[in-house]
Amino acid sequence: MRLGVNPMEHPLVYLALQAPFVDKKLAPMFAHSELAAVQRVLDLGCGPGTNTHHFDGADYLGVDINERYVDYARRRHRRDFLVADITKGFEAEKGFDFILVNSLLHHIDTPGARRILSRLQTLLSDEGHVHILELVRPAAPSIARLLARWDRGEFPRPLAEWQELFEEHFEPVIFEWYPLGALGVTLWHMVYFKGRARAA
Repeated sequence: MRLGVNPMEHPLVYLALQAPFVDKKLAPMFAHSELAAVQRVLDLGCGPGTNTHHFDGADYLGVDINERYVDYARRRHRRDFLVADITKGFEAEKGFDFILVNSLLHHIDTPGARRILSRLQTLLSDEGHVHILELVRPAAPSIARLLARWDRGEFPRPLAEWQELFEEHFEPVIFEWYPLGALGVTLWHMVYFKGRARAA
C-alpha cells in the first residue's frame, strides 16, 4: 500500500468529499451495535479521525498509514493514533471489544487482507466483535459498478468473495448487503459484516 500524489490524501479534501455519506455508510453498524457500551476500540484505517467522535466514551486507538491524516486526527480529537502500514503489522495490546474496519480492505490485495484479518482475530476480546464495511463490485453493469472500478482502491470484490474472506477468520453474526447513494440513485454497493473470533 503506497501513498502517492492524490488530493484525497489531504485531510480536509477527504473529509469534504466523504461528508455527505459518512453516517449513511455506517447505518448498518449503528443498527447492530450498542456504541455506548463499547469499552476498547481499534479503528483500522481511521483516516483523519472520520469516525472517532462516535467513540467518545471508550478507550480508542486509530491506525492509518497516512501521516497527514494521523497528524490532523491527533490535533482535532486528542486521542491515541498510530501511523503504521498495517499490511506489515503493527503493535497493539489485545482485548478490543470493538474493531472497526471501514472501507480499507478494497485497497489491499487478498494476501495482505488475509494477514490483516488474521491479526485482528487475535486482538479481539472474548466478547468482542469486528465490524467491517466494504465496497462491493457489482456483477451487473451499472453506475455502482463503474464507480467501483474508478475507486482509489484497486480491490473491490464481489459479494461472495467478501463473505468467503471474512468467514475464513471470523464467525459471522451479520453479513448484510446495502446500497449507498443519493437522490434515489445507487452509487455504491456496500457490505456490512459483524463477526466474532473463531474458536482456536
